[in-house]
Amino acid sequence: MRIGLFGGTFDPIHVGHLIVAEEAREQLDLEKMIFIPSGVSPHKHHRKISDPSLRLEMTRLAIQGNEHFELSDFEIGHQAASFTVETVYHFRRTLGEEAELFLIVGADSILEISTWKEPQKLLSQCEPVVAVRPGFDLDKLEPELLERVRILEGVLVDVSSTDIRKRVAAGRSLKYLVPASVASFILEHKLYTRASST
Repeated sequence: MRIGLFGGTFDPIHVGHLIVAEEAREQLDLEKMIFIPSGVSPHKHHRKISDPSLRLEMTRLAIQGNEHFELSDFEIGHQAASFTVETVYHFRRTLGEEAELFLIVGADSILEISTWKEPQKLLSQCEPVVAVRPGFDLDKLEPELLERVRILEGVLVDVSSTDIRKRVAAGRSLKYLVPASVASFILEHKLYTRASST
């Protein structure tokens, strides 16, 4: 069994996330890709993050219709900070030792892996798969880590949740940046507007 684990704040989830997930599923021949919206992230204290239930619902809306995509509320169910190593161990226990786990991460995240909780323990349980992003040089990784990561081929999508939040605040269109169902949800719940961030 080959399973992809794709965690993130998903605030909001966007087409870049979906393209990376589908490419990883196809290139790695995964049976399924599990999306795991983060609960309390130990790395995102610098900004206000949308309520977990809203991010969970946006992710559900975004992945519906793809039989290979699955949603997990494992991290959102935690009151304390969510550490990737604990999440991976949860799925290891749930799926069994025979499962091959692939952790999908962005280039920005993998460059910070040395600051994560128990990175070596984490890497012993899964194979990191990196989606390259413009402006992030993977050659900065330690050589032994660079040898262990798998690079997603031909995937370079320059869409970010930060830019999407700025577009909403400025009253700009989200067409083709997020699924229509997610755009409607953002509008309905008045997310990322100047009024909602104060």
